[in-house]
Amino acid sequence: MTDKAKIRVAVAGAGMVTRHHLLAWRKLPQVSVVALCARHVENARARAAAFGVPSAYGDVVEMLDRERPDVLDIATPPEAHAGQARMAADRGIDILCQKPMTPELAQSEQLVADVGDRVRFMVHENWRFRPQYRQAALWLTEGKAGPVREFQMTVRSSGLVTRAPSGKAFAVERQPFFATLMRFLIMEVLIHHLDTIRYLAGPVAATAAAINRVSMEIMGEDMAVVSLKAASGAVGLVTGNFSAAGYPPLPSDRLELVGEKGSILFENGVLRLIGRSEETIRYDFDAMYQQSYDNAIAHFVECRQSGDPFETDRMDNLSTLRLVADAYRLAGHGHF
Repeated sequence: MTDKAKIRVAVAGAGMVTRHHLLAWRKLPQVSVVALCARHVENARARAAAFGVPSAYGDVVEMLDRERPDVLDIATPPEAHAGQARMAADRGIDILCQKPMTPELAQSEQLVADVGDRVRFMVHENWRFRPQYRQAALWLTEGKAGPVREFQMTVRSSGLVTRAPSGKAFAVERQPFFATLMRFLIMEVLIHHLDTIRYLAGPVAATAAAINRVSMEIMGEDMAVVSLKAASGAVGLVTGNFSAAGYPPLPSDRLELVGEKGSILFENGVLRLIGRSEETIRYDFDAMYQQSYDNAIAHFVECRQSGDPFETDRMDNLSTLRLVADAYRLAGHGHF
């Protein structure tokens, strides 16, 4: 396939997450990443050089007008997403936007209204694309667990109590912006888990929530419990703690889906189906992590080519953002 026949992708952002995006894009032979942009152009140049991207810019408008890409992959901080998405839509460029769509639900609703159907628009919510959750969904589709009656998804990390060599909390050293977020755990982390539960258990509503802050190195909450009820009648929890002493500093998930015929458990890299059928699958963390990006970006390209709807299109993602907003409202708006 010649470069002219390929899908031309431009990437906005040069932070940590763009490495995973670029690794995923370059696995697709029908795609050519033509340019990369960052506010500090030297960062864009360094990332572009590392991945063989031919052009680097310090301004998104200049990049879009010069390169005329087919797709803009937005991997910048959330406060920049709306403006960049509008720039793309105004030029007829399809959008893949890193979660959250915007920092506030009302902003996301307005952005969706403004973009309308002018371009294809998918939110890069990749947690549900992790291989263990795709397998869990397959078991559910095959009826091996039966209808889900109870669910629980948790994430634990000692990232705010484990120290990096610098003396800072590991999580803050790794991702410094965590320290300044007024809404941290639900908006930045559990948003993934709420979306994954929606994917596995169907539509859900938040019925109660509580949050707390243990670490003084961040401004937002580092503990949260969200109680949910599915439209099917199933009930469950999504919970998180980034000040969980004794746990690894990198966050780890635990999933439990209790069905009528069996249960599905994921913990410590092992996915198990127990009950009438018994299966066990082990996953490597690093491979699993990158595969979530690979799967999400491949899904975007496949649906863009076929015309099929994206799983996590802008309308679907609004449902996840509404769950996040409801959780903060039920928890008292996140004030400490």
